Parts: sequence; C-alpha cells; structure tokens
Amino acid sequence: MTVVAEGAEAEAPVGSDGVSFDRHPASYRHWRLRVAGPVAWLELDVDEQGGLVPGYELKLNSYDLGVDIELYDATQRLRFEHPGVKTVILMSGKDGVFCAGANIRMLAASAHGWKVNFCKFTNETRNGMEDATANSGQTYLAAVNGACAGGGYELALACDKIILIDDNSSSVALPEVPLLGVLPGTGGLTRVVDKRGVRKDRADVFATRSDGVKGKTAVEWKLVDELAPRRDFAAVVEKRALELAENSPRPADAAGVELTPLDRRVTESGLTYPHVTAVFDRPAGTVEITVHGPEGDAPASVAEIHERGAGTWLLAVTRELDDLILRLRTNEPTLGTWLLRTRGDAERVLAHEQAVLGHAGEDWLCNEIRHYTKRVLKRLDVTSRSLIALIEPGSCFAGVLLELALAADRQYILDGPPIDDEDSEERAAITLSEANFGTFPMGNGLSRLESRFYGEHDHLDWLHRETGRALTPAETVELGLVTDAPDDLDWEDEIRIVVEGRAALSPDSLTGMEANHRFVGPETLETKIFGRLTAWQNWIFTRPNASGPEGALRRYGTGQKATFDRKRV
Repeated sequence: MTVVAEGAEAEAPVGSDGVSFDRHPASYRHWRLRVAGPVAWLELDVDEQGGLVPGYELKLNSYDLGVDIELYDATQRLRFEHPGVKTVILMSGKDGVFCAGANIRMLAASAHGWKVNFCKFTNETRNGMEDATANSGQTYLAAVNGACAGGGYELALACDKIILIDDNSSSVALPEVPLLGVLPGTGGLTRVVDKRGVRKDRADVFATRSDGVKGKTAVEWKLVDELAPRRDFAAVVEKRALELAENSPRPADAAGVELTPLDRRVTESGLTYPHVTAVFDRPAGTVEITVHGPEGDAPASVAEIHERGAGTWLLAVTRELDDLILRLRTNEPTLGTWLLRTRGDAERVLAHEQAVLGHAGEDWLCNEIRHYTKRVLKRLDVTSRSLIALIEPGSCFAGVLLELALAADRQYILDGPPIDDEDSEERAAITLSEANFGTFPMGNGLSRLESRFYGEHDHLDWLHRETGRALTPAETVELGLVTDAPDDLDWEDEIRIVVEGRAALSPDSLTGMEANHRFVGPETLETKIFGRLTAWQNWIFTRPNASGPEGALRRYGTGQKATFDRKRV
C-alpha cells in the first residue's frame, strides 16, 4: 500500500520564515513510500523541477536539501508509525540510474554555510538509517538498479546491505576527487574502508576512478554485497529483504504512533512550541532557549505511553528540540551563542524519564523514544554554535534535561536566590540520574560525563554515587559539573561578560575550537565523518581548485578542464 494521509499538506519548503523541515508522505515530491507487511519500499524519483531554491535542475536523481528533508521525514515515520516494518528497501524509481548524488549546480552556486549545513544534515540522516539498523531492528537494504555515483553511493553505503543490478553498465562510484576536486561529503571514504572493509589500496583506486566499479569486481572489492541479473533483480531484492526481516525483533502486529504536525509559532523575535521557547537577541547574536519540564504526572504504564503517543512529554519535547535546532542552524546563522535554560519540576522530569527509559528494553515505542532523544542530543553536539547552560532557581536540569547542560561548552549555576526575588528560599540545583551514564552516548561512543571526565574513572564512580538527589551549587562546583557559580550579586554581570566575550571572537575559530573540545577520546565512524572528513570537505570546498573561476566545480559540465594550483598545502 502507498502510505498517505487524506488532506495532508506540508508547509512550503522555503517561505518567509526560512527553510521548513515539515514534510508528510502525502506531499513528497521526490520519494514514494510503500509498506507491505514487514517490508517498506523507499523509492527515489526526484522531480527535476523540485529544487528547494531556484537555479538548478535535479537531473539523474540528484538531490539537494529538500530531497534529504523528505528522506529524513520518511525514516522517522518508518520507526514510529510503522513498527511492523523490519526491512526498508531503498531503490530508484528511474530506469538506469539509482542516484547521481548531490546536485553539482546546487553545490557550485551555494554559499559556503549552506554547503556545510547541507552536508551536516545529510550525514545525520545517513547515521540515523544506520542507527535504525543497529538499535531498532529496521534494516536498510540498497537495491542499486542503475548508475550509482557520489552521494548516491554514499546513500547506499548507509544501508546494511547493497545489491547491484548486473547489467554490464550499472556501477558504483565516488568520482568527487577526479571530477570535482572535492571529497565525498557524506562519509563515503570513511564508510568504504571502516564499514565495508575495502582494502585501502583498492579504495584509493576506486576513489580516483571517475567511471567507478561494476559487476564481479564490485563484489570482490566489497563495494557491494551481491549481484542480481535484471530479470531476477526484483525477486532477489524482495527475497533478501524478507530474510533480513526474519532476524528483526520489531513487533509484527503493533499499532504505530502518528507523528502529528508540530504546534509551532514563528515570529521575527523567536519560535514558540508547547515545551520549548527560543527568544532571539539579534544585536547580541544570541538565542535564549528554554526547555519546559512536564506539567502533568508521568504515564503510569507502557499502555498509557502508547495512548499518549506523540503527546508523551519526552517524545514531544524531543521533536520540538529537533525542529528548533534544524531551523536555527539553517535559518539563523548569525545567532552564534545559544543560552540553554530549563524551567519546571526536576522530580517530574525524572518520573517521566523513568516511565519511558524503564521500559526501553522491552517496548518498541519506549526504545524508539530513547534513541530519538539520543540522536537529537547528538545533533546538538555537532551544531556549530557556542552553547552555554544557565542553571538558575526554578531550573529542572535533571537526568535527560541535564544532558543539555552537559552538551554545552560552559555551564554556570546561580549560587543564591532568584535575581527577581531576593527573599525567596528557592535555589538552583541539578540532579544526576542513570540516564547520564551511557543511555544517550555521543558520537564518540562515550557518555557526556565520560567525555567531560575522560579517563577519570574514580571521579565517574563518585558521580554515580551522587545520583538521585538535588546537588547544590557548591556541590556542583566540587564535583566539576559546572564552570562557575556566581552569586546573585554578580550573576548578571558575569553572564553578560561571557556572552560579550564570545561575540568578540572569530566564529570560525570558535567552531573549530568547540568541535575539538566536545569530542575527546576514541574516534568512531561517526566522529571521523563529522570531525575529520567534513572539516576537510568544507576547507577543500573553499579552495580555488574547487570553487575558483577555473576550479573543478565551476567548470564541471562545460567541456573545459579545471586548472589546478599544483602546490600541496
């Protein structure tokens, strides 16, 4: 069946409020989603005239940010709305071409910041597909039924299995180095060697061949898993999909949870959701983001969580944060410092957290909420903005919401009464829970506490013993959980100086510094993609050899060869 909803309409992709990330299968322009029992088909059939912004045609199933936003929406809906889906087949709706990758005209014409956000969001979506395979039992299978190049092959690489049609012409390729003078920007080089185990000399040959590799060589080199002749291709793909589905723990007969449209109000001065507010201060270059804790009681059972569905507090607040982060990253690049606050009852936060996380090992929906929260926190980790947590009386930085503070570059706690009520006895506090010790790992595989206290095992044990109780400002300083604890007399001046100091520094330097500090310890596939590879990609994109008037991106398709500055830098 085709998955649609009667009368569903998506918000305009780019309007007066900037780029929107609202999508629905009923209004997709580039993808078709079909579900039949344990198998779903995600078919890429790009509308050439459907670019997110004017100025290019999306030929040969090439994609831009708009195509990827639809893919992200589909992957989210498959996890929440279709619990019975165990295998997702990714294929093309066009004969002879799987996907030509990111649209070259779009890349050549886009500002540097747009390229960066595009690559980052695309990476996050690919990582989410792999997360579905690893943690949700929803395995992705790429059915490569035509030419597959650049970002198209990177899309296939994000799948667990790749089947290539054996027709003497279809191939897989990463031609960015020989054709464009850049690098595969969504993890291609890293996944080839780290994930698929391609020998590095073969990977070198592969990544410098513009025509790619096909047939038995592609299988022998581990670039794909299997070949299937054209006459049997559909049958082989479906057979493999059903075989993969047999090993999935996802429930066959569970009812899904609809991801209903977000309740969001956008103004020139900020964004407002039921659980999250963002207030812009454009002269200061800041956004004050406040996450509100739950107002009602926690669900008393798993059944009640299913009844509440998208209204379950942890799922609702996660969706709102996800949307806010994406909108701010894309539409508000000059708001470089995000001030993170919370308001509410810490005990209620912990109760709602426990209601979901306590059943994540046994219930599919609780498991999905947990991993979605993990992915959104990871999105915050890789956001190129300065993050400063402000912990004040009335805050509810506890458990899962404490992760927001731990993701920040600095944390300040007010040691004294509320600024506007000096006679109040209310004081700021934070509360650790089990959720802070590995439930929401970063891209480096460590918890945010492990990253903060890397290698300090005794200190982590000490912190673990302090879980479940409100920690005073003095205790948070002693435990190393905050940067500083100004008193009520100095608070406003201290925070003003911090914010003004941040605004005086180079945004580019801050981005590089913060990215280095946030990811300590071991490298993983994910940190390589976000840290090493995309840093190189973004630097290379700005070099004359790629983007100059005689560079490869500018001359691609003109019949003229690029003129390269041969000096190695």
